[in-house]
Amino acid sequence: MQTDYKISAIDIGSNSVRLAMFADGKTLYKRLASTRLGEGLALTGRLTPQAIERTAQAVKDFAALAKSENAIHTYVFATAAVRSALNGGEFTARVKELCGIDVDVVSGCEEARLGLLGALKGKDGGIIDVGGASTEVNIQSGGKSVYTHSADIGTVRLHELAGRDLHRLEGEILKRLPDYGVFDASRYDMYAIGGTATTLASVKHKLKIYNPTVTDGTVLYAEEIYETAKYMLSISVEECRNITGMEPLRADVIGGGSLLTYLVMKHFKIEKIIVSESDNLEGYIMLKGGLNEKVGKNSA
Repeated sequence: MQTDYKISAIDIGSNSVRLAMFADGKTLYKRLASTRLGEGLALTGRLTPQAIERTAQAVKDFAALAKSENAIHTYVFATAAVRSALNGGEFTARVKELCGIDVDVVSGCEEARLGLLGALKGKDGGIIDVGGASTEVNIQSGGKSVYTHSADIGTVRLHELAGRDLHRLEGEILKRLPDYGVFDASRYDMYAIGGTATTLASVKHKLKIYNPTVTDGTVLYAEEIYETAKYMLSISVEECRNITGMEPLRADVIGGGSLLTYLVMKHFKIEKIIVSESDNLEGYIMLKGGLNEKVGKNSA
C-alpha cells in the first residue's frame, strides 16, 4: 500500500541546485536554482567563497520550501564540484550550519548509478549524464552493470577552459575521451539526463514555457546535436539566450555541453539518445526506498 507522505531530495550540482518533491511513489515537481557552484574550479581546484555562499543559501531555501510543504524528510546530496574541490568540506560545513543537514557527497560511480536507476528504473540500457564538472556514462544489461565511468569534464569546466570556441572546446573534450576506454554502446537504448539534454529537447520543441511532459522521451540524433552545437557556438550568448526553448542561465555553456554530448555519443558509437526527465533525484530517492517500494528494494 502506498503512503501519502511527502519526502524531498536536493541535488547540488556544479551548475545548479535542484529540489524534487515526492509523494505516493511519484515526482510531484522539481525546482531549479542556477548557482554555478563549480565556477573557477577548473582553474584553481577550489570553490570560491561567493559560490559556496550562494549555493548554500539556495539549499537552505529549498530545504525551507520542503519543510513548508510538510516533507517528512529532505535528502541532500552533492556531485562532482564538491567531491573534486580541495575545499569541498567548507561547503558541506556551511550547509550544515545553515540547514542542520548533512550533505551526502556521492562518488562518480555512485552518481552514474543514481542517474541510471532514475532514468531506467531497473530496465536494461544506459545513460549519458552531462553535468557541470563531470560526465557519467553507465550501462546495464540483464540487470547488471556492464560499463560505468565518470570523467572530469562538464559544461562549466569546459567553459572555463575553452570559452565558446568550437575548436578549443573540441580539443579539451578529445583530451578526456580516452578516459572512457573502448566500449561499443550501439546496441543499447541510451538515455540522456541533465540540463544540457533537457534544454536541447526544449529547443527542439520550441517551447516558450518549459514543459517536462513534452521534453521527456524526446529523441535526439547525434548529427542534429552537432549541428545545434555549431550553431549555438557561432552566435553570441545574448542571441543564444533568445533562442525559443532556451534556459537563459544556461546560454553561455549550452554550446559546449552540446558538443560534449555529441563527442561522447560518437565515442560510444551511439546514433541517438532519449531524453529522460527522471534522473539522479529519482534514483537517490529510490535507493532510499521513498519511491515505488518494489522498484526501490529491487534496485538498492
